[in-house]
Amino acid sequence: MQREKFIRQLRKEAKAEGLRFEIDRKLGKGFIATERSRTMDMVYRAKLVSNGESGFVVTFPDVPEAITEGATRAEALRNAEDALAVALLGRMADGAALPAPAAQGRGLVPVALPTQAAAKLAVYAAFRAAGISKSELARRLGKQEAEARRILDAYHATKLETLEAALRAMGRRFTLSVHAA
Repeated sequence: MQREKFIRQLRKEAKAEGLRFEIDRKLGKGFIATERSRTMDMVYRAKLVSNGESGFVVTFPDVPEAITEGATRAEALRNAEDALAVALLGRMADGAALPAPAAQGRGLVPVALPTQAAAKLAVYAAFRAAGISKSELARRLGKQEAEARRILDAYHATKLETLEAALRAMGRRFTLSVHAA
């Protein structure tokens, strides 16, 4: 009973840190901590409602500051991509945490970030998770600190190759998926 309670507590603490604890079945004792696969999904769910006139309003439960509209459903969803990017890049510029896309439910539609914004935000999220300084990122990249600052500047246009290198320096990588439009 005591051991089971202890195991549950360890698993709870590990989960909070993004780790998983497993019992070593061969030895019958001890625990192995392994890092879970941490993926960052750049697709948020949006609420799309008629504005009462001849258009649609789009809001995001996970990102309340992202709000937009459009004359048609298609236009509203195109505008939603930009509104979402502006809101999340604004959080990045402020040094704030990015919300995980968690909203679910009936009537919510998926909205993906534009690719360049998604790449920039993925680097920022990895940087925050790594808990390193800009100087350390620059050292890992073999660059000057000014380059690391530009990579982490929400409004600096950084080449995809540079963002990939930054992710690799933090033990992460990009994967690409293509979906129907």
